[in-house]
Amino acid sequence: MLYVEYYVNSRIFPQRCYNCLMNTSKVTPKDFFLWAGAMISLYASAVAFIALVFDYINHAFPETLQYYSGDPYSSSMSYEMASLLVLFPVFYVLMRIIHNSILADASRGDVWVRRWALYLTLFIAGATIVGDLITLIMYFLNGDVTVRFLLKVLVILLVTGAGFLHFLADLRGYWEREPKKSRMVGWAAVVLVVFTIGAGFFIVGTPWQARLYRFDDQKVSNLSEIQSQIVNYWQSKEKLPVALTDLQDSISGYIVPVDPQSGAAYRYEVTGKLSFKLCATFNAEAQEYSTAVRSAPMAPASTDATGKDTVDSWQHGAGEVCFERTIDPERYIPYSKTR
Repeated sequence: MLYVEYYVNSRIFPQRCYNCLMNTSKVTPKDFFLWAGAMISLYASAVAFIALVFDYINHAFPETLQYYSGDPYSSSMSYEMASLLVLFPVFYVLMRIIHNSILADASRGDVWVRRWALYLTLFIAGATIVGDLITLIMYFLNGDVTVRFLLKVLVILLVTGAGFLHFLADLRGYWEREPKKSRMVGWAAVVLVVFTIGAGFFIVGTPWQARLYRFDDQKVSNLSEIQSQIVNYWQSKEKLPVALTDLQDSISGYIVPVDPQSGAAYRYEVTGKLSFKLCATFNAEAQEYSTAVRSAPMAPASTDATGKDTVDSWQHGAGEVCFERTIDPERYIPYSKTR
């Protein structure tokens, strides 16, 4: 078949026929939804990527004024990693389909939806860069610039700057003239995203580790609940329960929780008139971000061997760990004496 070159919108495209030229401005449903899907997945991926890197920066440079930052496996970090794992491949595949369709029919490169998508992306990236620089200058003038803040500004600047330059080059036809460089940039983006997601597993842990941490977290929560019930039992009867089954109440509907992992009952032992211990088997050492450990100070206080008040600690290692508790009768006055 005879190949003829036509000049279209200041660019020269190889065409198989003259009819292809006549369809340059026609947008098909396929064009619209391909570009819409590509842009939506691109913006969402960029937001997830930036947020994930921000979480890494927060972890490396914790805010001293922030009391509680949450555990990574139940915080936004896992959501951001999941978003990148799904959305970035979607964006990559859609862009490959678009690229291949343009190679097959060059008129697809001049449809209005493509131009709008590229210019919109340039506008958003440019506006973000300007806003990023304004924020940097404002914080600098206020004397609030920290390493953590500078790194976040740098991340936004690099991500949006790279996107701006990439799509500006696309508008000028650079990637069409340099297909090898286009593929290299694509693979570099893939490697960067994979590396960023992989880095999260060093903080969050693998899904299997996260599940074990959750088991340990639930065990601590159960022990804290049982401890409260034991204190309440003592206040009501002025004696400790002989066994955990004594805590069960058919009227209130309370049932003593069991180990969520093994299904076995927690070990309980009375060690004195006012003292007892609770034992459980843990999978790993207590995590820094464990919500149960963080909330432990809210549990009933106890006294040590010298009679001094102590705050219950649920810190633990791997294996079976026993927590010894002593009830302070002055703090937890029996109900019979409060009437």
